[in-house]
Amino acid sequence: MRQGDAKRIWLGAALMAGVAGSAMAQVGVADYERAAKMLGDRTAPLVDGAVRGIEWLGDDAVAYVVHDAKGDHYLRFDLAAGKAVPAFDAESLAAAIHKADPKGKPVDVAKLPVAKLKRNDDGSLTVTARGSDYRCDGQKCVAQEKKAGKPGSEPGAASPDGESEAFIRDWNLWLRDVASGKETQLTTDGKPDYGYATDNAGWKHTDNAVVVWSPDSKKIATFQQDQRKTRSMTLVGTNVGAPKVEQWKYPFAGDPDVTMIERVVIDLSGDKPQLVRLQMPPDQHRSTCSDDIVCDNGWEDVQWAKDGKTLAFVSTDRGHKSAQLRVADATTGAVRDVYKETVATQYQSAPALASVNWRYLPESNEFIWFSQKSDWGHLYLHDLASGKLKRQITSGDWNVTDIAYIDAATRTLWFRGVGREQGEDPYFVHFYKVGLDGGEVQALTPESGNHTVTVAEDGKHFVDSYSSTSVPPVTVLRDADGKQLAELARADIARLKAAGWVAPEDIKVKARDGKTDLYGLMFKPSNFDASKKYPVVLYIYPGPQVGSVGRRGFAPSRADHQALAELGFIVVAIDGMGTPLRSKSFQDAWYGNMVDNTLPDQVAGLKQLAARYPWFDISRLGIWGHSGGGNATATAMFNYPDFFKVGISESGNHDNLTYEDDWAERYHGLLQKKDDGTSNYTGQDNAAAAKNLKGKLFLIHGMMDDNVPPQSTLLVVDALMKANKDFDLLLLPHARHGYGKDGYYVMRRRWDYFVKNLLGAQPPAQFELKPAE
Repeated sequence: MRQGDAKRIWLGAALMAGVAGSAMAQVGVADYERAAKMLGDRTAPLVDGAVRGIEWLGDDAVAYVVHDAKGDHYLRFDLAAGKAVPAFDAESLAAAIHKADPKGKPVDVAKLPVAKLKRNDDGSLTVTARGSDYRCDGQKCVAQEKKAGKPGSEPGAASPDGESEAFIRDWNLWLRDVASGKETQLTTDGKPDYGYATDNAGWKHTDNAVVVWSPDSKKIATFQQDQRKTRSMTLVGTNVGAPKVEQWKYPFAGDPDVTMIERVVIDLSGDKPQLVRLQMPPDQHRSTCSDDIVCDNGWEDVQWAKDGKTLAFVSTDRGHKSAQLRVADATTGAVRDVYKETVATQYQSAPALASVNWRYLPESNEFIWFSQKSDWGHLYLHDLASGKLKRQITSGDWNVTDIAYIDAATRTLWFRGVGREQGEDPYFVHFYKVGLDGGEVQALTPESGNHTVTVAEDGKHFVDSYSSTSVPPVTVLRDADGKQLAELARADIARLKAAGWVAPEDIKVKARDGKTDLYGLMFKPSNFDASKKYPVVLYIYPGPQVGSVGRRGFAPSRADHQALAELGFIVVAIDGMGTPLRSKSFQDAWYGNMVDNTLPDQVAGLKQLAARYPWFDISRLGIWGHSGGGNATATAMFNYPDFFKVGISESGNHDNLTYEDDWAERYHGLLQKKDDGTSNYTGQDNAAAAKNLKGKLFLIHGMMDDNVPPQSTLLVVDALMKANKDFDLLLLPHARHGYGKDGYYVMRRRWDYFVKNLLGAQPPAQFELKPAE
């Protein structure tokens, strides 16, 4: 370091300390207590008229929970009656739950632990609470007798008729009769690391069976998953005595051998189960919807015909550049290729990677395909026999996000979409319908705002809850044409505001190109004083599968953003280029260069906000994020060392060659080695730039993180040590990726770090931050 540079850094640090002292002399216990009141478990109960747990009870009634100052109210709205009534007698249910567990605490009627509601054929309800079922009819709820005990405890995947469930035991697939508990072994050749229906993506590994039942409950589509050549992940526990070791198969980006699947169908219609292997080579363990083979609603890349004779599925290549739609004969295993789309970057069947938007329609000899080939995500109707395009169903500079319902009789499709309504936040979700045979898209949710829609099974009605950042939700019942039939609830935030809550502000800035609009949120202290200057904390999640802001619409809290702001900061979240729900080119802005991490957009946006607001002090700028945000935080501290002064990097995937294969290979590409020994992954890791650190960096990681392994952070630690850099480190001995019970401790340490190093104040010693009572 040159002498002049050292002098300027010293003067900058002295100036920072002086400005910090003038903004806030001290941060005490009262400030932390005020901040804690802004956390979600404190703010959510203060919203009256908030609706959750919307559940259709058949097609003519909907159940939901409305909260107010007196607690939770379980209601049932019957369409025929046109009014809401209590779904069951709350006091009777509370008594029944306590009677079933007399040694437990009495059940608070205002906080019933209800997990699920189901209407029975006689009109009564089956209410699931604390793992048991209760029959509620009129004014009485009684515990139901438990069905025959299960010989095994393995989780089951229920058949559509509810009579059977498939489960895994000793690497084979079994069938359990729900009524009797009788078990039948369906496969016999499963073996370690070559088992049936196994749920293992590396970063995720459960005992659940990955299956898709045929509609008649007579066939099961699944796979035999070959992990025999897949490398292993090992974690070592912290305990007294010999440490406990966890080990499972975990494919890494760039590995020559990764997990493969061999597709099969199991036919249960005869006297004995018959296994049919599909006549095709092993497929990649890939999907069109995520970095796992399972989507939000199960294994959605497999879809049965209604008669159970055929099934369609999509094969995705290892790098996600192609998606091949295929149809298989469930009896013979014969497979026919139907349609293939190949893209330059990565194909996805929905713009936000949650569910798939392709549909198998063999009854009309068609299929619906989702494509971003126009730079926007739209639906296309194809001929199933030839694969040829029949017509484009939707079009325009906006995105279809999710197919909700298809009426085959009227050939009408209902869907969610973003960006179509002019003058609104382009991330606001609206609900629409359109004809498969042509016609204009019809908007069904006219109110400006973000619409959360829950559709009845027959598609004839839907519940719509709409809101914006500062306007709490209104929940209404509509028919299939969007006509409002009833208002179910209207949220009131008077108690929330009385507690000191202030809404975050919607912000819009230009991206790195100076042209593209970016959207975000800004959180200010409730006692904000425009005459002061406030240090800034940027929260970041760079994508590419999601962004920093998260869901739009009203929320009484978003992580601890407002809580942190209460301590004397301006907190900002911006969805930069490279994140979803805009155009395809927007999301692909830095494909193959993941070290970008949206940071050029974040820097550009922060500078604009500083020019716009005199109280916005980016000379005191902090940044934090978790997982991909932890990676981006370290990148910011190393690659923009004169801009970002304080960073907290939580559980970052700092080198994607130490992370599971699917995520990095989807968004960065397959490993390509060069003659000079480098590759397309060289220089993409944070350890390579750690020597550039100038500010204060706090690294945090759970030692039992089975998603992003802890060595990802330890590689950065090693690089910082070799560069003789000072930094802070917190290792959580028992924590997984989400920290669990350690989360409140980490949150308090995060507050302390920014207060001390960015605000220039001394935090209260060992303030105990814990969940609300």
